[in-house]
Amino acid sequence: MTFTRRGFLAASAALATTPMLGSGARAATAPRDADIVVIGAGAAGIAAARRVVASNRKVLVLEASGQLGGRCRTDPATFGEPFDRGARWLYNPDGNPLAKLARAAGLDIMAAPVGHKIRVGRRNARPGETEQFLAALVRAKRSIDDAGRGKLDTSCAAALPKDLGDWTGTADFVLGPATTGKDLNELSAMDKTRAQNRNAALACRQGLGTLVAKLGEQLPLALSTPATRIVWTNREVVVETASGRIAARAIILTVSTNVLTSGMIKFTPELPKRQLDAAAKLSLGSYDRIALQIAGNPLGLSRDDLIIEQSSSTQTGLLFANIGGSSLCTIDVGGSFGRDLSAQGEAAMVAFGKDWLTKLFGSDAAAAVKASAATRWNAAPTILGAMSAAVPGGQGSRKILTEPLGPLFLAGEATHETMWGTVDGAWESGERAAEAALRRIGALKEPEPVEAAEPRRPRRRGSIRSASPID
Repeated sequence: MTFTRRGFLAASAALATTPMLGSGARAATAPRDADIVVIGAGAAGIAAARRVVASNRKVLVLEASGQLGGRCRTDPATFGEPFDRGARWLYNPDGNPLAKLARAAGLDIMAAPVGHKIRVGRRNARPGETEQFLAALVRAKRSIDDAGRGKLDTSCAAALPKDLGDWTGTADFVLGPATTGKDLNELSAMDKTRAQNRNAALACRQGLGTLVAKLGEQLPLALSTPATRIVWTNREVVVETASGRIAARAIILTVSTNVLTSGMIKFTPELPKRQLDAAAKLSLGSYDRIALQIAGNPLGLSRDDLIIEQSSSTQTGLLFANIGGSSLCTIDVGGSFGRDLSAQGEAAMVAFGKDWLTKLFGSDAAAAVKASAATRWNAAPTILGAMSAAVPGGQGSRKILTEPLGPLFLAGEATHETMWGTVDGAWESGERAAEAALRRIGALKEPEPVEAAEPRRPRRRGSIRSASPID
């Protein structure tokens, strides 16, 4: 039975590892100075750089890998059609700036699928079973929301009802690994509750990675140029790379929280403990994608079908079948199970995918696999994981990361309080950081303060009130 569930598609933002130069991207030789240096050419970095360019200021984007997009990467070669190794969805269709930019760039934006099916063993769930699952999911989400509105933060697992029965593992997977890359015991109930509603999703037919790369291809870029040290004293602002030093007036840093805390980039002076602790509380979850090209549709599924199973644990996956009417199917895995599986390597991941399909659809499914691939984002040295997810007590860390540090500004999906884990949140954070940096260097005026209303003069005793209905 097909069903629609609010927020089921939230945060399918898993990431990839194959370094590829984005189509049309220009790898520039790094100049020796810029008004603003942006570190990281993902969605946040590209948004920030575009905003600086629009203000007619000199910007340079440094990217450690060999391609644009960060955690948005589309692989058009492995299967002969777009395969989003990374982020897959956009949200807020009515006013999404990326959707408008995509259409202006000649790319196709369409509504993401909303119909889902549940497998119970090798059959589809019966209507009554589907209703039981939906009721369990609603109860679980309501309990987490109630806990998240309290004064003291707790884990989502602690808030989960204890009587969900046969649907406990499935609800755990859907609300945790499938949407955040972390198990519920690692997740802040407050952070999950405050996340903006993500009911409606959009997809790009050519791939979301293709879109993000296209939006950055005309920017001044230095690819395969990791920043090794950032100097941000009162006397100088400098980014050091293997190719030399780049002087700047401000720096926008868009690396992931895991990279920020890894020590890969040195800072002089060191980053404040407040920011490092905040980043540590927003560590990246694990979310990877196993892609299988399956000939002949032995699964018997329709175009863009989304499938979950009734599972007793989170050792399961989310199937996206016959993508765009093709023979490409992907199985998304996440949380602690996904992390352990990814650590075993691509061959183990593909083997799990085939075994999982055999369990649900029979041996013909595995036998029909003609090509395969798997992402391993935890091992990607310039990323080190999937999307940020706050640990219990860590929700306030997102706001801390938005605090300016003199000439240094942080951006990225982890800095967005409500759209974390999404390309939308990353893009908005980049624009926000760019405006703050532009104000820092005097390229934008500070917002005019709102004048306080004049105090109302006391009426004289015996005065006649106006006959107007507004005094």
